[in-house]
Amino acid sequence: MLLNKKIHFEISERKVLLHILDAVFVLGTLFLLSVTTDFKYFVFSSANYYWEIVLIFYIYMFGSIFEMYNLQVASNQFQILRSTIFTVSTTVIVYLLTPVLSPELPKHRIAIVIFYFAVLSSLLIWRYLYVYFLASHRFIQNVVLICDQNQVEELVLGLENVDPHYKIAGFVNSDSVSNENLDFHYVKEIKKEDLEAFVSGHSISEIVIASQNTDGITTDLYQTILHLLESGNVIREYTQVYESKTQRIPVHYISRDFYRFFPFSRSNNNKLYLFLVRFLELLFSVIGLLICFVFIPFIFLGNSIGNKGSLFYTQERVGKNGIVFKIYKFRTMVENSESGGVVFATSNDKRITPFGKFMRKSRIDELPQFFNVLIGDMAVIGPRPERPFFVAEIAQRMPFYETRHVIKPGLTGWAQVNYSYGESIEESLIKLQYDLYYIKHRSIFLDVSITFKTITTIVFYRGQ
Repeated sequence: MLLNKKIHFEISERKVLLHILDAVFVLGTLFLLSVTTDFKYFVFSSANYYWEIVLIFYIYMFGSIFEMYNLQVASNQFQILRSTIFTVSTTVIVYLLTPVLSPELPKHRIAIVIFYFAVLSSLLIWRYLYVYFLASHRFIQNVVLICDQNQVEELVLGLENVDPHYKIAGFVNSDSVSNENLDFHYVKEIKKEDLEAFVSGHSISEIVIASQNTDGITTDLYQTILHLLESGNVIREYTQVYESKTQRIPVHYISRDFYRFFPFSRSNNNKLYLFLVRFLELLFSVIGLLICFVFIPFIFLGNSIGNKGSLFYTQERVGKNGIVFKIYKFRTMVENSESGGVVFATSNDKRITPFGKFMRKSRIDELPQFFNVLIGDMAVIGPRPERPFFVAEIAQRMPFYETRHVIKPGLTGWAQVNYSYGESIEESLIKLQYDLYYIKHRSIFLDVSITFKTITTIVFYRGQ
């Protein structure tokens, strides 16, 4: 039976695989080049072992910035070409400019060209092999849902939209009250007594229990699930699957049981972590403010031409523990932009001036917020601070919204790098899910990931 099961890699496993085989293909190509030709620029030896480490580190770092490890990019042939060329070009330039950590520049410049194309070709070959073998439909993971019938459409579409390789093959109706058939034929309904046969006959990888109605998990169904577990089948709870696939907390699903599913990250009380973060925040604040001062003359000139009015803009925002503070930004909207009342800013907001749009896209408008970081109102990484008016309005519809305020708001955050501008209450709910995921999983690793994604946002001009 095991031989009939399809191969499937989880999202995290695919990312690990990309990282490992990037290193294997690059170092393997360079090794073959050094032993089969007269290529002497990059020679493997125990004395220069750090050459390989530095090269791979640069590939991983710039690969993260140019989205080589974004699975959507890694599955698209055109985007693979673009991200790989950007990554390799930047890596080779920086590698050549750090001769203390890398080989000395060769006398014959042709060696640099050979080195560049060796790294580029090895990565492209591996990445296109990945598209053909691992990003294909032959690796689809078939899943069975156990849920109430009125949940099926939302759960199926929610999971499959995140991971196209994750296919719901059928569902077991755990609603003990209603037996009516819904007009939703995207997945097959499986009778409880047929579940075990369906799992063995359709190469099912895992069973996901999403039922909120415990009455629907009858004794017979429980025994069947237990027998499937004993047979080696994977049984998972829906919130675990949703969180691992989307990297968001499903607050719309867990409802009143929120705190049972939401243990706060230990890093929120880890003094060493908090000290390190605050030290880096102070360092980045000083650097950020120096950059801000450099930009002021140019922004003043740009404002005088296309955005007449005050240079800076202040606004009240809600910070840690619900304390209101003033946020500082370069002004990007016309003056008196809210004369008609408080409204959400939108991606194509007519109140934003052409020069202001450039500043938003490049994130230059947020440089003055480093002053907020310096005085302790904000952090570099955290949920974006919202205005008191919207906090009160959103909190009435989302009971857990103010959970965002257990940590300092940030210049950038998990929601900002994963989702577009929140233009409505509904979109604020999605951003809340990302913010709560960050609060739950806060760590140095996640902070570094957000940092790289923020750099990607700036490099590809995706600010809003």
